[in-house]
Amino acid sequence: MKKFTLLLITSFALFTLFTNCSDDFLATSSLTQSAADQPFTSVTDVNLALNGVYSVLQSSTLYGGDLNGWQGFPGFDNFGDNAFNQFKWEGPGLFMEGDLNPDSGPIRAIWTDIYRGIARVNLVIDKLMQAQNGELTEVQINESLGQAYFLRALFYFNLAVYFEDAPLILEPQTVANAQVPKNTYEEITAQIVEDLTFASEHLPESYPAEQFGYATKGAALGLFARVQLYNQEYDGEFGVLALTQEILGLGYELHPDYGELFTPENEMSPEIIFSVRFQRELGFDNGETFSATFLGTPKVDQRPMPNLVNAYYASDGLPITESPLFDPDNESANRDPRANATIYFDGDVFLEDLNRVFTGNSPTNYGMRKYIRRNSSDSEGVGASEPGSQDFYVIRYADVLLMRAEAMAETGDISGAADLVNQVRERVNMPRVEDVEGSVGQQEMIDIVRHERRVELALEGLRFMDLKRWGTIAEAFQRAAADPVGPYNPNYLGGRSEVFPIPQSELDVNPNLVQHPSW
Repeated sequence: MKKFTLLLITSFALFTLFTNCSDDFLATSSLTQSAADQPFTSVTDVNLALNGVYSVLQSSTLYGGDLNGWQGFPGFDNFGDNAFNQFKWEGPGLFMEGDLNPDSGPIRAIWTDIYRGIARVNLVIDKLMQAQNGELTEVQINESLGQAYFLRALFYFNLAVYFEDAPLILEPQTVANAQVPKNTYEEITAQIVEDLTFASEHLPESYPAEQFGYATKGAALGLFARVQLYNQEYDGEFGVLALTQEILGLGYELHPDYGELFTPENEMSPEIIFSVRFQRELGFDNGETFSATFLGTPKVDQRPMPNLVNAYYASDGLPITESPLFDPDNESANRDPRANATIYFDGDVFLEDLNRVFTGNSPTNYGMRKYIRRNSSDSEGVGASEPGSQDFYVIRYADVLLMRAEAMAETGDISGAADLVNQVRERVNMPRVEDVEGSVGQQEMIDIVRHERRVELALEGLRFMDLKRWGTIAEAFQRAAADPVGPYNPNYLGGRSEVFPIPQSELDVNPNLVQHPSW
């Protein structure tokens, strides 16, 4: 099935807040571009404008990633104990060693792209509000607003997790009113909750196949659940338990083959709740490189750490330190199948068309397999190091099951949490909780869920977010430092190792901005 391409709207909302502000917009009568000063008169107009917002997600410093450049969210398992950013200058490596500062380009790029998306989506919202007495129906307006509010919530949640306090901008800005102060994390979160409440009420459950990729009701509920889990809001109308219960009834299911899920062929699996879509086509700059690799060794800038590899149990469900099935001379044998689907071990073939073997030529001795291309070029001649068409899965059903399991464990529903963990394990034929761990208490169940999240979601960019909300970043630094990887010296610096600084360039042009206290 041909992938639906979200068009780039390069003339829509051209300004970027703080660093490149302008109140002069390019007017156009183009059939493929929507100008900021033209009213919405049709659903086509709205979709073109929304595509301009979705295109920001494709940025390399957000979800597009890079092979040899500043890392986006697909590379964020480099923050913590899951992976080593061998090209330290890309950002995560500097952060882990305590050498990143407010002048660092990677941090500035993330901040700028997030606010570029916020600027665009605020303009869409403003124009939709103006269209309420025009050509569009109320249902069309609310559905489009639902997409816009979802996207704004996604931008602001990433901002809140990694920067904490930041300007909360909810309407189009001009040079005259661009110099705004920070808002608190709590104020940003309250707006995220408001936006996702509207989105989850007005977005449809699905779209036609050719529009796969637009935010749905499930996407809004899934992001909402992630936000509430991060804030430890488990109960109530908008708690994790209620939100995930609603998702369970929307028809999502686990993909039968975990290893094949992270390939272009299975991007439309019923497990995928929301993804950032990519399609490499001539004339469109919306390819991705997070799945790209060099030909001599897999994915240099995200190397699986030994402590992650050791976290995968043997196939009998026991830790490798306890299982009689584990063979230290053949580490990949008799392991949780997710280990071999996520990681290349010494001796594995990593480029199938060349029959090229990974020789362990990595500082960690392991290579990244999940998402990474498996041939030196594809059927269209696109090389493994060139921009490709692999979608990045922002929210998938297994994550929802584990979010719900965590909320149940945290609120004392041990059996309910175990049932959900069992669902995730059964997909890869791993033993059930009751058959291995047996009867467990609440803290044991919490630990089981946390472990399951690590091995199920490894190298999907969520690890730092999990560590931060659990309050275990310091321990993760210790695990990373204890691994025999060099030259690599993780250095935990308290708050500076848990939050990004506001870019110095933003402080320089906006006297109302104040740096985070940890910096």
